[in-house]
Amino acid sequence: MSNIRHALSVKRTDDFAKWYQEVISAAEMAEESGVRGCMVIKPWGYGIWERIQRLMDERIKAAGVDNVYFPIFIPLKNFEREASHVEGFAKEMAVVTHHRLIGDGNGGLIPDPEAKLEEPLVVRPTSETIIGDAMARWIQSWRDLPLLTNQWGNVVRWEMRTRMFLRTSEFLWQEGHTAHETREDALEETHRALEMYRACAEEDLALPVVAGEKPENERFPGADETWSIEAMMQDGKALQAGTSHYLGTNFAKAAGIKYQDREGSEQFAHTTSWGVSTRMIGGVIMTHGDDDGLRVPPRIAPHQIVILPMLRDKPEDEALLAYCEEVRAALASQSALGEPIRVLLDKRAGKAAAKRWDWVRKGAPIVIEVGSRDMEGGKVAVLRRDDLWNPENGKPNFDFAEREGFISRASAILEEIQAGLFNEARERRDANITRGVTSMDEVAAFYSSGEQFPGWVEVQWAKPTGDALEKVVETLKAHKLTIRNVPRDAAPADGACIFTGEPALERILIAKAY
Repeated sequence: MSNIRHALSVKRTDDFAKWYQEVISAAEMAEESGVRGCMVIKPWGYGIWERIQRLMDERIKAAGVDNVYFPIFIPLKNFEREASHVEGFAKEMAVVTHHRLIGDGNGGLIPDPEAKLEEPLVVRPTSETIIGDAMARWIQSWRDLPLLTNQWGNVVRWEMRTRMFLRTSEFLWQEGHTAHETREDALEETHRALEMYRACAEEDLALPVVAGEKPENERFPGADETWSIEAMMQDGKALQAGTSHYLGTNFAKAAGIKYQDREGSEQFAHTTSWGVSTRMIGGVIMTHGDDDGLRVPPRIAPHQIVILPMLRDKPEDEALLAYCEEVRAALASQSALGEPIRVLLDKRAGKAAAKRWDWVRKGAPIVIEVGSRDMEGGKVAVLRRDDLWNPENGKPNFDFAEREGFISRASAILEEIQAGLFNEARERRDANITRGVTSMDEVAAFYSSGEQFPGWVEVQWAKPTGDALEKVVETLKAHKLTIRNVPRDAAPADGACIFTGEPALERILIAKAY
């Protein structure tokens, strides 16, 4: 297959970071905005986010959670009430201090010194503190619990090193916030949200993940427990794709979220928060993309099938368009993966081959080309994005199918593509998790072996805390490694901690990460 001319100029194996940026550009996902760390999400990229948002929102509402919306500006005093929380976000906060601009006398603008706010406003990095204020007003009795809310919006975290979709100063997300009578109820919600994220990642995004608890040093600021789903990218690095936090009564005490219990006593509520963001799109790119661009799992593809009529700017084009419209309507009347098939008839001017490669780079699951001969023979030329090349001749692997036969099989083909992308990614992940490592020296040797994409390492540890944990973190940091999580389905510990030599309590995953 060396004679294949791929659609991208950069291969994953040559420069993965540069390849990633080229996919975003070539697939018309997003572009720089002119503001550092902020991106313009273009229609194809935003269409994917809308699909993720819709599928996730259905899961959220199915759990009895109601959507709300809170202001983007949060009074600084809200953060000052929760010391560990503000410490965790202090270096990332964008702060508004003035409400008016005036001319500087040289044709420019400056903040008006007379328009300084009495209290600075923080552009929300997350909403625990402001939603906590509302919960304190809304909750009086145990009868008001559980209170289950979710917000779709944007947040700002002033990142020093940014990369589109993965780490941006402004990003889109959802954040769930709930309040409960007991620790047990709150923990149940924490794990329900984590399982929701696992299911959405694997079933909708075809993104295999490892669900587990974060170590103490990786907890969300102010949380008692943090749980995550971790996905392996094609370069072997880990991506934290979603988190769910049990906040204990920490934020309840800071915000005064109290309720009268069933015996008439006053108690603090137990709260949770959980969220996923547009970085999931970055995970889709780095998990499913290839040297021809993006491959979008059908569940989240804005258009699952794209029809390209081979127009010639001649009178017979009208008949060809009518034929293609019949194909489109017939496909759209079918269902796949639980929804009507999403079909686009691309009538734009231009050669079909050029438009074909546009859609290949964007990752549309199926592209159909139809010319006059196809119309006359009652056929369509079908190209699957997951089976793009003919290995024998290095050319696009078209299936010249009978029109009705393809229409009847379209649903099954989309389901095959969805399952195939997941299985391919899961097999790659499982093949690149190394087990049986018994010392930090072995870990260091593994990551300095020269392997281009080394993957993850599973080790056993004694769950150190305090100074001992800080020493572990510094040791790993020296090798640009982090603890990802403690997989909830890992085998029981049966050896010694590779850091302390003490009997191990659990198994953890170590990796380089985004």
